[in-house]
Amino acid sequence: MATDYDAPRRDEVDLGEDSLEELKSRRADSQSGAVDVDEVEVAESFELPGADLADEELTVKVLPMQTDEFRCARCFLVHHRSQLAAERNGELICRECA
Repeated sequence: MATDYDAPRRDEVDLGEDSLEELKSRRADSQSGAVDVDEVEVAESFELPGADLADEELTVKVLPMQTDEFRCARCFLVHHRSQLAAERNGELICRECA
């Protein structure tokens, strides 16, 4: 149930004075006919212009690891030698993983 935090607060004495009919009418007023909509379903129905990438191919030129680079034994990312933190049992570890 939604709570309106901006509404003035009422004492417990005031709450006890409400009639059953008044409470029922407030409850009926607060419940609207709006249905909760799944945001994912709504988002899937939108189509962005130029978003059809089905026939596109991604071409990337892959360079081999350079002499001043190393591959971290923990995160498996290639870093520059300046990011080398430790070498344990022949395994090179970057600063982020150390």
